[in-house]
Amino acid sequence: MKTGPVLGIEGTAWNLSAALFDDDLVKLVSNPYRPVQGGIHPREAAQHHAQVISDVIEEVLKGNPDPVAIAFSQGPGLGPCLRIVGTAARALALSFDVPLIGVNHCVAHVEIGRFASGFEDPVVLYASGANTQVIGYLQGRYRIFGETLDIGIGNAIDKFARSKGLPHPGGPEVERIAKDGKYIPLPYTVKGMDLAFSGLVSAAKDAPAPLEDVCYSFQETAFAMCTEVTERALSQTGKDELILVGGVGMNKRLQEMLSCMCKDRDASFSVPAPQYLGDNGAMIAYTGKIMLESGSTLPVMESGVNPSFRADQVEVTWREEPVIPSRHPEIYSARGAEAVIRFGGGSASKIRVAKQYRHPELDKKLITERTRAEARLIAEARRAGVRTPVISGITSDTIIIEHIEGLKLKDDLSIDHLVEAGRMVGRLHSAHIVHGDLTTCNFLVRDGKLWLIDFGLAATSAETEHRGVDIHVLFQVLKSTSKDYDLLKKAFIQGYQENFADADEVLDREHEIELRGRYL
Repeated sequence: MKTGPVLGIEGTAWNLSAALFDDDLVKLVSNPYRPVQGGIHPREAAQHHAQVISDVIEEVLKGNPDPVAIAFSQGPGLGPCLRIVGTAARALALSFDVPLIGVNHCVAHVEIGRFASGFEDPVVLYASGANTQVIGYLQGRYRIFGETLDIGIGNAIDKFARSKGLPHPGGPEVERIAKDGKYIPLPYTVKGMDLAFSGLVSAAKDAPAPLEDVCYSFQETAFAMCTEVTERALSQTGKDELILVGGVGMNKRLQEMLSCMCKDRDASFSVPAPQYLGDNGAMIAYTGKIMLESGSTLPVMESGVNPSFRADQVEVTWREEPVIPSRHPEIYSARGAEAVIRFGGGSASKIRVAKQYRHPELDKKLITERTRAEARLIAEARRAGVRTPVISGITSDTIIIEHIEGLKLKDDLSIDHLVEAGRMVGRLHSAHIVHGDLTTCNFLVRDGKLWLIDFGLAATSAETEHRGVDIHVLFQVLKSTSKDYDLLKKAFIQGYQENFADADEVLDREHEIELRGRYL
């Protein structure tokens, strides 16, 4: 294979950017689209890209060796923008007679983060305009442990900013104004390792408080949600490295929250240099280079763009399974994302600990509400026929429950267990209870039987949407952690349909929810 620099072209949305990457970054040139008013207009952005792409590429190549391959952002992104970049990349590959490489935009963010940090096997929080995802590597693919169920964090900030007459992009201005603000309560929506921002945006738009207070509270709420789901992924996977990528990653308050959380968990945290955070050609060129080295090239005839290209659809040929285990696995055996568990005398005390990254008022509210709700819903779930621990005591931040000794379902996955899990969730939903955190860590296997634990995010609801999200959380976890996902999903559905009359309606809604995670 010929060695030398790879040319990468990025143009999924607002920024038209190109770079040369060899052993390190050779040159990076960007020319972003800036709308006169409002957010991104796809056709206007594509017209901008078409006008400037030749000049940008010419400037990158000037005075440098010819590229040995052409890499381009194949998706996800805005269709009109992707097509401009794809057409240019094909033409260049044919002109230079070099391989063509289609790069997944989300994966490129992850890989440039790994390059910049030197981390081997991190969890990645990808926070951008259209995307908010928690990503980790497992068994040859990047798995999405959690994501937004509606809009990306950047788009949420921009929508709020536009409602207040602030310029695009809204993030920097909201961050500036927030420095003088005070906390006011706003909706906090976390569902397992997924989250949603629409309710927060609506409430912030209508909040009667001063703008600085709303901006401050918007950031405190949204970023605490992002940090919570990221911590939950660290806890579940046992990984001890975290990288923040994406344009929203430039926000200093978000960086502070994640750094604080990682320090508390004895995990390493890194944020790439600003030139690598937002959409940029360097991440496409670098990812293209490591893909080229592993033989992952693309025939021109098969190089169509894919606006809905998911990170977990990419076969990662350039990485090996990590051989270094988590440095502190013992920490996680008695500690989750929210609480510390202390065992003794046949009981387990679940103590919700204060989160230093969250505003004290918000933190106290969440601890109290979740503790009370958990105790009540555990009892209701038992009455509905679901095996749960027996509660023997409760305070404002602690629940004392029966200690169930057994394996986590993630360590004993089987068809029979997933059928039973489906039956249990069917009973829950029939009783108008949604668990809120249906992961394979919250089912325990003892003497061949399943027990359901950790109702910390549970709620009472008969809404199809809430039930669909409940199941979606479990399916996301199964998909991100097991190569037998299809069989296990089918087994769960079988059990769920046995015990819940409206199962098909909920399963249809879960599929709709899954599609919302696509880049629109």
